[in-house]
Amino acid sequence: MDLGLKDRVYILTGATRGLGFASARELAADGAKVVVSGRDEKSAADAADRLGPNALGVVADNADPGAADRLIGFARERFGRVDGVLISVGGPAPGFVADNTDQQWQSAFEAVFLGAVRMARSAAATLGEGGVIGFVLSGSVHEPIPGLTISNGLRPGLAGFAKSLADELGPRGIRVVGLLPSRIDTDRVRELDALSADPDATRADHESRIPLRRYGTPEEFGRAAAFLLSPAASYLTGVMLPVDGGARRGF
Repeated sequence: MDLGLKDRVYILTGATRGLGFASARELAADGAKVVVSGRDEKSAADAADRLGPNALGVVADNADPGAADRLIGFARERFGRVDGVLISVGGPAPGFVADNTDQQWQSAFEAVFLGAVRMARSAAATLGEGGVIGFVLSGSVHEPIPGLTISNGLRPGLAGFAKSLADELGPRGIRVVGLLPSRIDTDRVRELDALSADPDATRADHESRIPLRRYGTPEEFGRAAAFLLSPAASYLTGVMLPVDGGARRGF
């Protein structure tokens, strides 16, 4: 299937590693041009080098109020257009209700929630018909994950924002979609498993509750993201797609 990605231009935040980078790689492999952002100059440059000549790495922090407009400006300057964005940020600090500080909540809100809202607003003002705004969220949108209280608090709110945005932008032909990863084999998930007394047993327990009996790969997530962002998914909006090996088993 031709996803129709050739020469389309996408901005991916927090995409120097993990799920964002995997998504950028799949988009670029199908002919798209990508702008990937990260908070570190070397990481952004290295990510762009690995993605090839149709990639640009930009230093940007989602918590910076000016980051969204700068990213859109860079994309337009380098590639002449913007067709979509995928908004991804690093996971908030782990912890339980009694553990997380006000500062951790405030920092996470600025980067994870408000930063995503700003990027979506700027994209909505820029995109034309056929444009798409994607959010990398979490399975915690539907079910809280023990030990990730801040994420459990913020991700469902972003999902609600995304659905509201889909309603508002639909008449303009702009789609809004979300991806809900669960146990994808990234550094972040391995770090979370390592917080337990026996990481191997923790992983085995999680895998036993996934119908496919394994963690997903970043490449599998990236292919799902590339499809949702592509013209091939032109009649999908307001959807929250679990990328979890069947763990949710529901709608």
